Amino acid sequence: MYREIKELLASPRLAVLTTLFDYYGFPSDAPGMATRPAGTATGKVEHVEEALRTAVGDHRFVPHLVQHELESWVFAAGDQLALLRDDPAIAERIEQDCAEAGGPELVNDDPKNAPSKRLARYCPDYVKTLEGPLAIADLGIEGPKAKCPHFAAWLAAIDARI
Repeated sequence: MYREIKELLASPRLAVLTTLFDYYGFPSDAPGMATRPAGTATGKVEHVEEALRTAVGDHRFVPHLVQHELESWVFAAGDQLALLRDDPAIAERIEQDCAEAGGPELVNDDPKNAPSKRLARYCPDYVKTLEGPLAIADLGIEGPKAKCPHFAAWLAAIDARI
């Protein structure tokens, strides 16, 4: 990964380079993973992102780890997924999970309760590569920005470099 990042950053015309990885299951040998602080998931993710930024050493590099999975953005689009599947109960379950966790980005990353596992339980035959992106697209960019502070901070960091 570092070789590719360095190759891309070799271009003087490049204003910004970012990543989009799930924090859940991120490689344990990646910078910052072994030194994550105790505390919140957000604090851990931000620590690893800063370690990645430092390891690359270029101000144009804005690493982003989705907290906890990309499906957290589908949780932000729970109403849209419920409409897509014509099942209002989905939105109710997702809204309850988000309220209990403190927001879509904070829904439990326990292997049995990760956002993707919850969606699989709530939506039989859920097609994550189709239904998730459709629900997020229906919500629009402002929806996840309003509901997902880490996502909003990532976009702000990119905007600041453009």
